[in-house]
Formats: sequence, C-alpha cells, structure tokens
Amino acid sequence: MKPLLLALACTLSLAAALPSHAADDATTRFHAIYTKEWAWRQAQFKGEDDEDNHASSLADHLPKVDAATQSMREHYWADVLKQLDAISPQDLHGDDPANYAVYRNQIQTLLADQHFHTWEMPFNSDTAFWTNLGFTARRTLRTADDYRHYIAQLKDIPRYFNEQTVNMRAGLARGFSVPRVTLTGRDLSIADVVNAKGDDNLFYTPFRKMPATIPADVQAQLRQQGRDAIAQSVIPAYTTLLDFIRNTYMKQARTTLAADAMPDGKAFYQSQIREFTTLDMTPDAIHELGLKEVARIRKEMDQTIQDSGFKGSFPEFLHYLRTDPKFYPKTPDELLKDAAWIAKRVDGKVGNYIGRLPRQRFAIEPVPADLAPFYTGGRGGPGVYLVNTYDLPSRPLYSLTALTLHESAPGHAFQMPLAAEHEGLPDFRRYTYISAYGEGWALYCERLGVEMDMYDTPYDRFGYLSYQMWRAARLVVDTGLHHKGWTREQAQAFMRDNTALSEHEIETEVDRYIAWPGQALSYYLGELAIVDARARAEKALGERFDLRAFHDTVLSLGSVPLPVLQQEVDKFIADGGKSPYATK
Repeated sequence: MKPLLLALACTLSLAAALPSHAADDATTRFHAIYTKEWAWRQAQFKGEDDEDNHASSLADHLPKVDAATQSMREHYWADVLKQLDAISPQDLHGDDPANYAVYRNQIQTLLADQHFHTWEMPFNSDTAFWTNLGFTARRTLRTADDYRHYIAQLKDIPRYFNEQTVNMRAGLARGFSVPRVTLTGRDLSIADVVNAKGDDNLFYTPFRKMPATIPADVQAQLRQQGRDAIAQSVIPAYTTLLDFIRNTYMKQARTTLAADAMPDGKAFYQSQIREFTTLDMTPDAIHELGLKEVARIRKEMDQTIQDSGFKGSFPEFLHYLRTDPKFYPKTPDELLKDAAWIAKRVDGKVGNYIGRLPRQRFAIEPVPADLAPFYTGGRGGPGVYLVNTYDLPSRPLYSLTALTLHESAPGHAFQMPLAAEHEGLPDFRRYTYISAYGEGWALYCERLGVEMDMYDTPYDRFGYLSYQMWRAARLVVDTGLHHKGWTREQAQAFMRDNTALSEHEIETEVDRYIAWPGQALSYYLGELAIVDARARAEKALGERFDLRAFHDTVLSLGSVPLPVLQQEVDKFIADGGKSPYATK
C-alpha cells in the first residue's frame, strides 16, 4: 500500500475506534446532570435517617417536607427528566448506558411519588417518620460537633412534625391515608417517647456513654443541652403528634383496604408495582403467577413432610410446627445465639460461592423494644442483623436459617456493603436501594442455602420452603388486597393455609401489605429474575460457567432495575463468564 493510502487508512481506523463528538458530548452532559442532581438530593434529605444511613456526618437539621418544598422537588425532577430525555443512550459508552437506565428509573420513581403526593402518607405499619428518628438516637456519635448537630436535630423536631402533620391532614381530607384497621397499637411507639422522662428517654441514648476524647466539662455541658432539648422540644412535639394520631388520624383514616380505592387508586397501585418491581406487570398477571408458584412450592412442601416421617395432613403438620415447644426458643439469648451460630457457619462456606466479600462486618442485635411488637422477624443491612426477640412463641427456629441467610450473610449484610465499597460505581448506584434487586438477592440467598447445605433437618428445609411460599403468597395477597377486593381476613387465611408462619407474624405481615402497597411484590419477582439469569448463563456457558463469577457480577451492580440486571448478565455471558474483578 502506498504511504499516503496507508496513512489515510490508519487515520480512518483510529477515528472509527474513538468515540464520536456526539458521544463525548452526551457523556459530559449525562455526568453533569447526575452529579448535580445527586448532590442536590443529598442536601434535600440531609437529616433523614433510617437503618441503612450511610452518611459519615450528622446533619444539624431535619429535612423540609412541607407542600411548597414538595412542589419544588417535583418541578426539579421533572426538569432533570427532560434533560435526560435529550440524551440518547446510544451515544453513551462503557458503563454509562447501564448508569443511564438505572438513573432514569430513579428519577421516574421519585417523580411518580411526587405526582401521587405519597408524602401525605408518611408512614405505614412497618415504618414511620417518628420511629426513623429513633435510629438517629442509636447512632454512634464520635465528636462534640456530632453531639451539637444531634441536639440541633432534636430542637428541629417540632417544626418537622408540624409539617408532617399538615401533610397527613391533607391526605385525610382526600381519602389518602393508611387504612384504619392497621393502625391499632401504632401510637405506642410515640407514647413511649412521651412517657420516658429525663435520662430514660430514647433520645438521651447517645449521652449515656460519650467518647473519652471529649473533655469532661464539655460532656457535662452537652448532656445538659441534650436534656433541655428533650424536655423542651422532643417530648412536647411527640405529645402533640400523639394527640393528633389518636384523636384525629385514627378516627378519620379510611375504612377501605385497597390501594385501588384511594384517589386515582388504580394508577397509584400500578406506579407502586413499577417502583417496587421495576417491571410493567399488571396486578392480574402478578396474581396468576403467584397462584402458579404457590402450587409448585406446595408440592415440594408435601415431599418434605413425607421426608420428615410425619404421619398426617398438611394442616396437621402446620399445627404441629406452630404448637410444639421444641421448635421455639425459650429465651432471647437462645434465639440470638442460634442466629449467630448460623451466620458463623455461613462464614466457613460463603467463599466457595462468592468471590469478593465485603470488608464491613455486621453485629447481631435484638430489635429495639419500642419497635419490636410491629417489626418483622428480622432485618439486616450494613453493619447489623436485627433479630426480633419479642413474643418468642412466634419466632420458630426452623425458619431461622432462611431468615439469617436473607438478612445477614450472604443477603442484605453482604449486598449493601459491597455496593457501598464499589468505588467504580456512581454514588447513585452505591447508596440507593431498589427493592426488587435487593430483596430479590436476599431471597435468592435463602435458595442458595440449599446448595450450601445449610438446612440440616427436614424441618429446616420446610422452614426454607415456607419462606419461599410466604414470598410467593405475597404476589397473591398483595394483588388480592389492592386490586381484587380481598378482605383482611381472606388475606390472613391464605397465609395461614399455605405457610408455617406463626399467627402473630401473619397478622403483622398482612397489615404491612395493606399499609404498604406493592412493596411485598419485590421479593419473589426479584428472586425469579436472578434464578432466570443464572439458568441462562449456565446454559450458554456450559462448562465455562463459574458460580462465583456469576454472583460477583450480580453483586457488582450496586442496586439496579431487573431489566438492567438481565442486560448485565447478557454481557457476562458474551464476555465468556468472566468475573468483573478478574485481572485484565
């Protein structure tokens, strides 16, 4: 080839290999959009706290939640979505097409919540703004400034509660509220704060043991300021809230159960399905899938009963599990120690199934007493696995292995820290939680326990299958309640007839589904997505399939919508099944 033609050919080849100006421009604009919005979002919600808070420092205020602020946020996110729509994902390269899909889903979800004014119903039977503040009270404070910021938050509670109350009144006025039937006893967590005086108050917790690095005279000053803030701000605010909840909200809350029955209810329920599953499935399709999966799991449960040697019917076996004392812990310590033993057994096995393990360790602690009566059996996240030791006759040991795999290792206490530790991801993927992905992974971990030989007895295996049945039944119950007109009793009966859950768990769980439309759908649909992705990878890769590399791929994503999960597994297959952490 002549030198001139060779030079031209090389130039054209190099040009083809480089991203276009359009791609560079799209990348720059996309990064600028999410960087600016993410920083703005963190500032907007600074001070809002829950179990999974990742902020390194404590805010000196609580977030604004008034209607004017909510309207401003809606307009802001609408503008962000418009900016995103001006970018073609085809012009992005590398990880940015996936980042774009994840981020756009986040903005759409935030906008949908603003559109339906979900902030007018700021609590449900599982989670409430006033109990979330309790997690702030239980955080470890390390410096004098941490304590000063905490005291400033306490002083801000009256303003914060007033804004929440105005929002709830607006919700009541239009029939957008938590169903009345689920409210019994939900006032007790407020009353506990009102009735605990002085140093016995929950919000005094950080002052009971202060770091020795803070001088004694400063400690004394901060303790007194904390006592003053509790007496002058916290208790009066909780007292006013308690009066509102008992004498207004509980009496005026709607008597219907279904999300469909609320204003624009059908569209609202569909938006909740979209938020919690990241899928566009209809309630009817989900209901039918649930019935099919319930029937399939029931056959496995029947076989397990046979394997146990029990002679009797399915209802008789459930009665046996629910009533025989040998299946229940006698003390809170027994339950906690059994959970710890199971988690330690996982430590010895998990390296054979997952390549990259999180650096962050987790503690095993009881659910705080003020939350326990209405809390789930357990909950895990970064740094902690909470085990509910309230009402021990409702905490079966045959389900504890499945619960521990889900909530601690390799479930929530692995997935969330791994996401946060993945510095190659944008922060909006490291520090947000998409329920379908996170709960799907945790439920998949219960299934992984079969491969890990974690279920030692037929009863343990039945407990695992009962937990699978529980989540499959949620597809039926949630859509039954919110779309098909089911009663609370009908939902409880379905759970009672198909799972080995205790009566207390059945009641608290059904009330949770009633008060939190759509959230219960995320678990089983998320698990099915991971199971399907794994089956496709195993079939496509054959002998090249590496289970550790597959799990590393799934866990390296942060938190993503299920369609993005499937796309990333397709890339894993196309790349020959390599771990994302393999040496280049």
